[in-house]
Amino acid sequence: MAELTEGAKAPAIDLTTDDGSRFVLSSLKGKTAILYFYPKADTPGCTVESCEFRDAFPRFGGVDAVVLGISPDDREAQAKFRKKYSLPFTLLCDPAHQAAEAYGVWKEKSMYGKKYMGIERTTFVIGPDGKIRKIFRKVKPAGHAAEVLAALA
Repeated sequence: MAELTEGAKAPAIDLTTDDGSRFVLSSLKGKTAILYFYPKADTPGCTVESCEFRDAFPRFGGVDAVVLGISPDDREAQAKFRKKYSLPFTLLCDPAHQAAEAYGVWKEKSMYGKKYMGIERTTFVIGPDGKIRKIFRKVKPAGHAAEVLAALA
C-alpha cells in the first residue's frame, strides 16, 4: 500500500471505543481530528505520550480539535488505561489493526534482533474537510503534544 501523504483524503475509520460504543471518523466532519497511533496501552512511551495529550487537552479544545488515541489493544485494556491516567479523550480499539494498516503504521519492527509486526508511533492531523493536514512519523513521545499544538497554530 502506498504511504499516505499530506493533502490526501483520510481513510475511513470504524472502530469500538474504550467505553464500547462505535466510532466512525466521518462523524467528525467539520472538526479537526488528532489521531495518534501508539503501540500498547500502559507501557512507558505510550503513557508519556498519552499523559502529555491529557495535560495539553484544554488547549486542543481552544483550536477546536478532537484528540483520539488508537492502539491494537482491546476495549478492556483501553478502558483501564484511560481510567488509570484520567485521559479526557476517547481511545479507539484496533485489535485487527484495520485502521493501522489503512494509515500505513502497521509495520515490521525489530527488538533485540527479533522481527515482529507492530505500530510505528505516528500522529495524523485531519482537517475539517477530511483531508490529512499533517503527518508526524516515528514520533518521540516526550514533547509530542506540544509539537502537534504548534502545528495547529
